[in-house]
Amino acid sequence: MRMLSDQTKRKIRRAKAWVRLKVPPGMRFLLGVTLMVFGVFGFLPVLGFWMLPLGVAVAAMDIKWIKSKLAKMFGR
Repeated sequence: MRMLSDQTKRKIRRAKAWVRLKVPPGMRFLLGVTLMVFGVFGFLPVLGFWMLPLGVAVAAMDIKWIKSKLAKMFGR
């Protein structure tokens, strides 16, 4: 059983590429934590639970051991 669908993986890869190009390294971690916090309130109309895995992926760009685990999960 897959944890995430292929479509979700593609969306997360695309978002990570955009963040890597547009957001400075120090701000990536803060952006990731912010996404995770707002993802907890996913039951609200504007926010969504999709923010949780994206927040982890963005924050992981600055944390080496999480980055390596995500690379294994996404095949990079």
